[in-house]
Amino acid sequence: MSPLLLGHRGSPHQFTENTLPSYQAALDAGLDGVEVDVRRLADGTLVMHHDPHLPDRRRLPQLRRAELPPHIPTLNDMLDWMAGHTAYVNVEIKAEERRPDDRVARTLDAIQERGFEKRVIVSSFSPLVLDAARQHAPEIERGFLFEHTFRCGDLDLIGRVMERTGAVALHPRFHLIDTGLMKQAKSGGWRVNTWTVNDEAEVARLIALGVDALIGNYPQKLLKGRS
Repeated sequence: MSPLLLGHRGSPHQFTENTLPSYQAALDAGLDGVEVDVRRLADGTLVMHHDPHLPDRRRLPQLRRAELPPHIPTLNDMLDWMAGHTAYVNVEIKAEERRPDDRVARTLDAIQERGFEKRVIVSSFSPLVLDAARQHAPEIERGFLFEHTFRCGDLDLIGRVMERTGAVALHPRFHLIDTGLMKQAKSGGWRVNTWTVNDEAEVARLIALGVDALIGNYPQKLLKGRS
């Protein structure tokens, strides 16, 4: 089976990342869906934005919706966009505090209200966020993000995180994927979704290893690797 191909924050070299035109451009290019990021404003609004601050360095947790540029969509704007398509969406919940805040439950509730449970996987670098998601809406799939070898000395912690959170997919940065990790994933019954893959040769290598999804900035590079 061919892997899913997802635009990293849409198609960020055509349009501003994490905006509706960027998401649409990824689909128009032929990708299966997009990867998006959820952050929380001071007034509780959930918005689609990767960095914790705007380009002018104002921090999102200190701002209200009216203070943001109009091109930044809310979570509901993104879900409205989904309603007009069949896109699969990887929703990354950003962890800004040690303990999860209300964005976990509110994000999952919004997904469920639209009936998008089967079209979404929620991911996070934080096992605590993933565990909170498991407790609140276990039927929505979860993926564990990591960009470094996840170990404590000689102890491999990946299995412990996956068991605790009930995650169904590993989301490693692409350079961590090798035959050993793929064997571990197969043994655990986990899918492997990787990011951010922007090189055609790397796309081909990862597909040959059997990854389940690739996330990248350049739709055409992802598509050439699958052809």
